[in-house]
Amino acid sequence: MTPELRDFYRARRVLITGGMGFIGSNLARLLAEAGADILVVDSLNPEYGGNRFNLDGLVPPVRINVADVRDDTAVAAVVRDRDTIFNLAGQVSHIDSMRDPQTDLDINCRAQLSILEACRRHNPSVRVVYAGTRQVYGRPDRLPVDEQHLVRPTDINGVNKAAGEYYHLLYNNVFGVRASSLRLTNVYGPRQLIKHNRQGFIGWFIRLAIEGREIQVYGDGSQLRDFVYVDDAADAFLRAGAIDACDGEVFNVGGDQPISHRELVSLLVEIAGSGTVRFVEWPPEKQRIDIGSFYSDSTKFRAATRWQPSVSLREGLRRTVAFYRQHMEHYVDAPLPAAGVLQ
Repeated sequence: MTPELRDFYRARRVLITGGMGFIGSNLARLLAEAGADILVVDSLNPEYGGNRFNLDGLVPPVRINVADVRDDTAVAAVVRDRDTIFNLAGQVSHIDSMRDPQTDLDINCRAQLSILEACRRHNPSVRVVYAGTRQVYGRPDRLPVDEQHLVRPTDINGVNKAAGEYYHLLYNNVFGVRASSLRLTNVYGPRQLIKHNRQGFIGWFIRLAIEGREIQVYGDGSQLRDFVYVDDAADAFLRAGAIDACDGEVFNVGGDQPISHRELVSLLVEIAGSGTVRFVEWPPEKQRIDIGSFYSDSTKFRAATRWQPSVSLREGLRRTVAFYRQHMEHYVDAPLPAAGVLQ
């Protein structure tokens, strides 16, 4: 964290929804180092990423409220006295959204309206930074993808996340609740959910490599992706929450260089010193919602905030593998019973 950001957040009253999850907990740790007054809200739904161990070692002024953002009363109570809200609560599984669209709608749309309405009624001067996703773009027409690209999701999660983002922009433009959205690409790192494979493939691949298992990659592994280490993603949220020019805007937050799935798993196995790789046919239900190669252009965000990723993919994977090797018992219920599968 830069000295300027540290000064900005010192004693600042911050709310993190989804704050015991992956990005939220890493963000909370950075804010704690800066001396912020932190309130964390998380439902601790066992199927999602909330994990008490993610905040292990943090002491007051970090306060924890176990509540669901779908609870209007709870939401109204927690937003009242906050200066900044980092809104990371959401259902992020594309697969789960297709299996249970109503729950995805409830969390990623109705609950987002509840948060914003609570802000409008009880704390209209607050600033909100929303965790968006590159999934709103769908299958790209061109690469790299910038913010002018058509929004055309390929799954229900992408549709609902796009709606949640537009609610934030509307409340900024119409009601004066300052809000922005960061369209994140593939974020990875310590404290990510790895107990199942429904919330992105990178965390699952890391687990399989650490456990010395087979990583199954769909197709020939030629698809390109960009990756952002979680500390760099958290830094992006801190900057968006501190800079006036971000209000009312959407920004891509992506990695420096795209890499193919084939190259990624090769690098991961090398760093872990364990695991094997096999290329398999696409399951039809997953191929239907696949977006092909994707990597984003973060020029707009870099220009507005001077944000710059600082952790290389190799170094980020090294840190992540080391973290889970030390703390694996807090992130998995039991070793996998058979060869794990995939993205």
